[in-house]
Amino acid sequence: MAKLNVSEYPPFYQPYVDVLDQKSGILEVLESSLELFEQTLYEIVDAKQQYRYAEGKWTIKEIVQHMIDTERVFVYRALRFVRMDQKGLVGFDENVYVDNCRIDQRAFSTLLDEFCLLRRSTILMFQDFSSSDLDLQGKVEDEFIS
Repeated sequence: MAKLNVSEYPPFYQPYVDVLDQKSGILEVLESSLELFEQTLYEIVDAKQQYRYAEGKWTIKEIVQHMIDTERVFVYRALRFVRMDQKGLVGFDENVYVDNCRIDQRAFSTLLDEFCLLRRSTILMFQDFSSSDLDLQGKVEDEFIS
């Protein structure tokens, strides 16, 4: 994956860009992160799933739900960019999403399975994108992102 230019994304994405392995392509990053997810999270015992390290912070279950929501939002954005949809996209408030996900009604194993299936779907979609598709930019809340 080529190093992104800071003009290709809003500044608040910098911490996420910083963790990318500059030697890997997007498909390798998606696949390796899925493997790590499966190796790590399927081992979490029931007692730890509701753990939060401080008052007002998300539980592990809420973090997984946030990962699902974010993957869906970003995949939708990528699809819109690749399909040349020029309409601007709006952002989303991750805290509102987590506050309204009814996480206590969800089984942890179901959340994990949902994320894994969603990530596999993401990988299949990105396999069809050309390198020029991956260079496209779109607009989210008046910010151009790649």
